[in-house]
Amino acid sequence: MSHPSMGDDFEEPEDDDFGDDDEDYDEFDDDLFDDDGEPLGPVPKPAELLALDSVAEEMFGILRRWFDVPESVPLNLAAVDSAVTELGDPQMVAALAMRKLQALHLLATPGVRTTTDVVVAIVNDLERALVQAPNMWLKRRAVSTDWDLALQELEAGETEGLEEAPVEADEIDPEFVRFRVLHEALHVAMFAVIEVSDGEIREFE
Repeated sequence: MSHPSMGDDFEEPEDDDFGDDDEDYDEFDDDLFDDDGEPLGPVPKPAELLALDSVAEEMFGILRRWFDVPESVPLNLAAVDSAVTELGDPQMVAALAMRKLQALHLLATPGVRTTTDVVVAIVNDLERALVQAPNMWLKRRAVSTDWDLALQELEAGETEGLEEAPVEADEIDPEFVRFRVLHEALHVAMFAVIEVSDGEIREFE
């Protein structure tokens, strides 16, 4: 029914005029339900994600030891570009990575809810720092080592942990290898979450 103020030329819309909107709404609704019409609720965290509980804890400890990261690290917020120097400091890079590992450790805890996109974002944010960390550690150790003293201790047989040290020039430090294994576990967990999500952003607990 039309109102007199609409004039004689006004035509009321047909029901078909809203057909596309109804279809879009139905399509959007389908994303919220499974094939049986049941609401999509949280799904159990895959074992690979739960395993990051211990992985994150171990990596956290390694980074603290490698870079002597204190329990509290101040951030320079004096200006928008004041972080330029800080972000080039290996200790600060390690500290910020440790902060992300704290978040990842929490998300890997059973019962704590998270989503696909959050897990992917944190792992991606950690990537560059974790790739750089072993090399930064080796350079830092080389610069800080008193080589004269180290040679004296070596000749006197006073150096500890020699059984774990590389023997050949091209042999990789065992702790370096361990860090790589832990780093790879983050990738495995991320892809497990993506696979379980089946192309959707799902909630996990």
